[in-house]
Amino acid sequence: MKLKKLSLGQRLNSLFKGQRDSEEILSDIEELLITSDFGIEFTTDVVDELRKRLTSSEREECVATLKEIIKERMTLEVPRFDGGDITVFLIFGVNGTGKTTTAGKIAFRLKEEGKKVLIAAADTFRDAAIEQLAVWSKRAGVPMIKQYQGSDPGAVVFDACDSARSRDVDFLIVDTAGRLHNKERLMEELVKIGKILDRKLPDAQRMKLLTLDATTGQNGVSQADLFNQYVGVDGIILTKLDSSAKGGIACVISGKLNIPILYAGLGERIEDLVEFNIDVYLASLFNDEE
Repeated sequence: MKLKKLSLGQRLNSLFKGQRDSEEILSDIEELLITSDFGIEFTTDVVDELRKRLTSSEREECVATLKEIIKERMTLEVPRFDGGDITVFLIFGVNGTGKTTTAGKIAFRLKEEGKKVLIAAADTFRDAAIEQLAVWSKRAGVPMIKQYQGSDPGAVVFDACDSARSRDVDFLIVDTAGRLHNKERLMEELVKIGKILDRKLPDAQRMKLLTLDATTGQNGVSQADLFNQYVGVDGIILTKLDSSAKGGIACVISGKLNIPILYAGLGERIEDLVEFNIDVYLASLFNDEE
């Protein structure tokens, strides 16, 4: 996992120039974290803990302790999918977060790992969504179950479950319609799809994965919170992380909602989806040289 160097580290380094006491530095760190998408609540908690642990105002100790505190507050436990019955990845998120692209990238990753994968095109609402997913399915070399635009997404999932069984696949990836997190009808559609999966694949391990745009900022927290309330979120895919100059949103969402980040999107190519690694992420965030 390689991330570009984010601006936070450079700005943080400037706080330690000249003769400054710890309280001045802590005050500036608090402001810096808030403006880097860490949010007020998360930042206050982190800085209060940093104040308790610091024994000097040296940069090395301060940054190392800050990273340690942030890491402690993030949910890092990531489920493994080894053997057993079919695993279903139900992918959802608001429009424009790269959901359909991500479905294709995940399919490619799993196939490269030697898994048998099937994609269900359950986004039957957006114009050209099925065609877009078909392009990514072809790139990944993975078969896709589809119907026509405007058809019932539940019917697509129903057919995909039967096909997954007959093909003896390891993973079924369900791409759902992009939806605004405050649209109750669309959220209820996710619940309906979940019920179909319960009935058709009762023994399957299911992961409800939310795609979030890393450039969204604090709005991403409210998106994740509401999706979690409606349907539950088992893991987060943070897209467009290569385009974010801030990056703190990952820490807030994972820490506040206790949801692990599984993958990070770092570009437009099919291979530009990597497993999220907290140590690499924090090193990039704070501009470490390692």
